[in-house]
Amino acid sequence: MNPRFFLAVALMFAMAAALAQAQGTRVGFYRRTCPRVESIVRSTVQSHFRSNPAIAPGLLRMHFHDCFVQGCDASILIDGPNSEKTAPPNRLLRGYEVIDDAKTQLEAACPGVVSCADILTLAARDSVFLTRGINWQVPTGRRDGRVSLASDTSNLPGFTESIDSQKQKFSAFGLNTQDLVALVGGHTIGTSACQLFSYRLYNFTNGGPDPTINPAFLPQLQALCPQNGDGSRRVDLDTGSGNKFDVSFFANLRNGRGILESDQKLWTDSSTRTFVQRFLGERGMRPLNFNVEFARSMVKMSNIGVKTGINGEIRRICSAIN
Repeated sequence: MNPRFFLAVALMFAMAAALAQAQGTRVGFYRRTCPRVESIVRSTVQSHFRSNPAIAPGLLRMHFHDCFVQGCDASILIDGPNSEKTAPPNRLLRGYEVIDDAKTQLEAACPGVVSCADILTLAARDSVFLTRGINWQVPTGRRDGRVSLASDTSNLPGFTESIDSQKQKFSAFGLNTQDLVALVGGHTIGTSACQLFSYRLYNFTNGGPDPTINPAFLPQLQALCPQNGDGSRRVDLDTGSGNKFDVSFFANLRNGRGILESDQKLWTDSSTRTFVQRFLGERGMRPLNFNVEFARSMVKMSNIGVKTGINGEIRRICSAIN
């Protein structure tokens, strides 16, 4: 292995520890109170992943959607007629049962100790690892939020959103342009419903398809998502590598094979294209290791709006406020 890679990983963990401590979380928070927490969460995610690999990208998206609304406090898990999980951006998320399963096991092992917010954060990390991505240390010590409103989900970046708008939303949480590109790179695993991008295939501009789609790729997408077809049909966000955490997603953007409009804009916008090129290691560009930088950005994101001490609670059931 390249010694620079190990140096980058060591630096990442050092920065993660410093950032986490500033936010009130730390690696090994449950070392004495619930020492098996990480093994229980990982074995639970692994068990569900074996029977349904789609839960890996589902848990990763869920964590992202949670952190961008009220901070990383598991408010996305709360049931209710107008809770976050009922909002349009969250209706297609999957993996809630994995968090519930892990919580049940942790309540049996360490009653009232581990927060749902930490379970979701660990499960997101484990989902990347199980899809052959990087493993990283996760600072824990979050507490669960008590507020979950569908109306608050406007903070979530949309699938048609401009890069400028995406950058503003990320910047509001202390995340820079590199973080944006790295975290959106999480779309290297998972799928999208046809209803979220089929408009690009037919009547996008002047009655024709989105010109940023590679003309050679267009027939393949139209076959998968025919006009007036089944909008719920799922299509890999990373064509040819939808189940592996790698840089193929960025290569597809370079080749005009992005699925979501917002994803393809990472290549068409010069401010984000530079980072795509660096993740791909293009000649003449200073390379960035995608796995290392993704882990670094995940630690930053996972500390958005963290609740600690009396600012939150430990829910006994993740879908209900105590």
